[in-house]
Amino acid sequence: MPFLDLETSLPAAQLAADLGQKLCAAAASILGKPVDRVNVTVKSGLPMVIGGSAAPCAQLLVSSIAVVGSAEQNRGHSAKFFEVLTKELGLSADRILIRFYPLEPWQIGKNGTVMTFL
Repeated sequence: MPFLDLETSLPAAQLAADLGQKLCAAAASILGKPVDRVNVTVKSGLPMVIGGSAAPCAQLLVSSIAVVGSAEQNRGHSAKFFEVLTKELGLSADRILIRFYPLEPWQIGKNGTVMTFL
């Protein structure tokens, strides 16, 4: 059950209306998870600084069970997410950061229980 949180200083008007859906589909493909398990939040117009610069930028937080727990996995995921983000946001790769967080099934609540028991 991947969670993606995209935060960007770009204004909402500059983002595609279907950016959330595009990122959802891309994440499902990249992470090898069913699209109906992927959760995406897009936050725009945020005051942000990356590397000391307030030039337009973005950061993506990717949290998931079992697929973001190693450098080898995340190296491949990173390359694919950067491809999507540079295209969709019109930013250069040096203005985007990605943070990967591995999750355990007991850390995600759903339907009144946790994923461990679903």
